[in-house]
Amino acid sequence: MLAGPPVCPSCIICLPALHRCSSLCLSYSFPGGPVPVRLPPYTPQHGQLQCPPTTMAARDTSSLLVGLLVLFHTWGAWAGVEVNMEDRVEVYRGETAQITCMFTSFDGVSGMPIQWFYTTRSGNKQRIYYQNSTKNGVDGGTPFTDRISVNGTGASGEIVLTINAVELEDELEFICSIKTGEGRTQLKVFETPGPPSIEGVQTGISVNEYSKIGTCEVKNGFPKPNIAWYRNNTPLRAVQNVLKMVPSITTESSGLFSVKSELSMTVRKEDKDDLFYCEVTYFVPGGLRMTETNQINITVYYPSTAVSVWVESPKGKIKEGDSIELHCNGNGNMPSSILSFSYGEGKTLEGNMLVLDNVTRLNSGVYHCSSMDTDTFEEVSGNTTVFINYLDPAVVMPKDSAVVTMGKEFKATCNALSSLQTHTVWFKDEVEVSVGHSLILKDATFDTAGTYTCVVTVPEIEGMETSGTLDVNVQGPPQIINPDFTEVKKSLQEMVDLSCNVRGFPAPSVIWSTSDGKILKTTSQTETKEGVESVVSIKVTADITAFCNASNDFGNDAVTFNITAIKAEIPILPKKIKKEGNGVIIAVIIICILLLAILGSVLYFLYKKGKICGRSGKQDLTKEKTSKDNIVVEMKSDSTEEAVLLGVNGDKQSPRTQ
Repeated sequence: MLAGPPVCPSCIICLPALHRCSSLCLSYSFPGGPVPVRLPPYTPQHGQLQCPPTTMAARDTSSLLVGLLVLFHTWGAWAGVEVNMEDRVEVYRGETAQITCMFTSFDGVSGMPIQWFYTTRSGNKQRIYYQNSTKNGVDGGTPFTDRISVNGTGASGEIVLTINAVELEDELEFICSIKTGEGRTQLKVFETPGPPSIEGVQTGISVNEYSKIGTCEVKNGFPKPNIAWYRNNTPLRAVQNVLKMVPSITTESSGLFSVKSELSMTVRKEDKDDLFYCEVTYFVPGGLRMTETNQINITVYYPSTAVSVWVESPKGKIKEGDSIELHCNGNGNMPSSILSFSYGEGKTLEGNMLVLDNVTRLNSGVYHCSSMDTDTFEEVSGNTTVFINYLDPAVVMPKDSAVVTMGKEFKATCNALSSLQTHTVWFKDEVEVSVGHSLILKDATFDTAGTYTCVVTVPEIEGMETSGTLDVNVQGPPQIINPDFTEVKKSLQEMVDLSCNVRGFPAPSVIWSTSDGKILKTTSQTETKEGVESVVSIKVTADITAFCNASNDFGNDAVTFNITAIKAEIPILPKKIKKEGNGVIIAVIIICILLLAILGSVLYFLYKKGKICGRSGKQDLTKEKTSKDNIVVEMKSDSTEEAVLLGVNGDKQSPRTQ
C-alpha cells in the first residue's frame, strides 16, 4: 500500500491536496505535479478507512483531471510508477525485519533507480541504500550501515530491505523511492516484559481510613505495558477521594519501559475478604497479550459491635466435678481492644478464655465478657448462662440395714436429688433384681438376705451416677445347709474334720455332740452373711456318730455324721531305706558279722575237741579215697573255718568220711 492519507474503497478519486495517493489512487507525474486518477475499488490489506465526502466541485474538477490524464497518457510523454508497501512491519527486538517494496511502471521495471531512506527523529530523510543500472551500495555513516541488505534488483518489480538485529531505535519510517514514486512502511519493534509482581501493604488498615492497598509492577517491556487493577474479578475505576490508581513509568537505560501502579482507597469492613490483583496487557507482533499477578488481600481493622461468649468444653450438659472452659470473642479485630471476663461476686479475668476446675452447682450463673478499645475507651459486652447439673448421694431407707421376718414382705426405697431425670436400678451380688426407686421383697426367705445396692444414674449425662447399699437380714429358725458328706470312713487313730454351715438370724449357736452324749470341742466357728460355719476335729478310735446341733430364738436344726473306723492292714512290702539311716544300718551289719565270727570260733574249738557229732580226734584227709558216690563239697564261711560237707546226693557227711 502507498504511503499517504487514509482512503477507503468507496473513494472515487483523491484530490491533489492529498499529495500522495493510497492503493485506490494511482499517481502519475506531469509537469504540473502529481495527478490523481480514478481507479476501480480496491480493498486495503489493513482495514478500510474513510475518505472525506466528495463535493460537486470536486467531482467536476476530477472529471477535468481525468480527461487531462487520459490525454497525457495517450501522448506517452511521461511514464508513471506505482509503489506498493505495507503500512507497518512488526518484529521482536533482536530479530530480523524484512520490508518489501513492490512497484509497477508503464515503461517496465528494469533499470529503474531505487533508493531506500528512513525518516529521522527530527523528520529529515536519510538515505541508507541506492541502486541504478550501473551500481548499488549501502550508504556509510548511518545506524544501518552494517546491518542492512537488499534482496532483488527490481527486475521482478519487488525489492526487499532486510534489517538484522533490530534495535528499539530502529522503530522508524522507511521509504522506498523508485524514480518518481515512493512508498512508506513503519517498522514497529516489540519486547515482551517480564512477569508482573504485586505487593500488598504488610500492616493492617483501620476501617474508613484512606490508605495504600498495594503496588503492581512490570519491567522491561516495549512498547509501554498497561496495568489495570481488579477486585474480586471486577475491574476498578478511579473515584475521587475514594479510589485512586497512580501509574509511574520508568525508561530503563536499555530503552525498555518499566511500569508501576499504586492502588489507594478508602477501606471498608467489607474489604476484609476481598482479593486484589493486577492485569498487565502488552503488544506483540500481530496482537495483544495479557497476564495476571497472584491475588492478595488486606488486613482490615474494625471495632467490635458485639461480643460472643460460649462454653468451649465440655460439649453438652455440664455436671459437678467437670472442668469447664469458656471462650469469648468480639466481632471486631482492633489491636487496641482488650477482652476480659467477669463472673461470680466481683471476680474478673483478662483474656478471651476462662477455665474452672472441679465445678459445683455454686459455679452456675451468668458469665460476662467485655471488649474495650483502649484508644477510644468504647466498650461492648456479651454474656452466657452456665448451669452445673448435680446429683446428690443416694439415700436408702431404711438406712444401712434391715431385718425382715421369714415369710413376710419387705420394702425399701432409694432416692437421690438431681437437677435432671434419674434412673434407679437395684442389684444383689452384681445381679439386677429390681428397677425403680422402690425395692419390694415378698415372702422373704434366707435366700432373700444379703446386701442390696441401688445405683442412681442420669441418662442425659454419661458417667453421672451415685449409689447406696442396704443389708437385709431374714430372721427365722436355723437351717443347716446340706453338707458335702455325712458318711465317713477313716482308719483308726486318724483325724477327721466335720463342717456345719448354718443359716439363720439371729446367728444360731452350734453345739457338737456324740451318740453317747459327749460334747465335742469346736475347732473353729466363723460368722457368715447368712449365719455361722462351725468345724470340729475328731480322732477316730472306733465307730462314732456325731451330731451338729444349731439353735436360736426361733427354733433349732440338726444333722448327723456317721464315722466308720477301718483297721489298718500291715503291707508285706520292703521298707524303703532312707538315706539318712544308712549309717545305723552299716553299724548293725558290722555287729552281726562280729557275732558270727565269735560263734564260728566257738564251734571250731568244740569241733577240734571232738565235742561235736561224736568225733574224738583228727582224721588225715589225704588218706581218704574218693569215689563217684562219695564226692563231697566243702562249704566254708568267710568268718569261720567250720566246713559243712554234703554228699553228691545231698546227704550230710561227717568229716571222717572224706
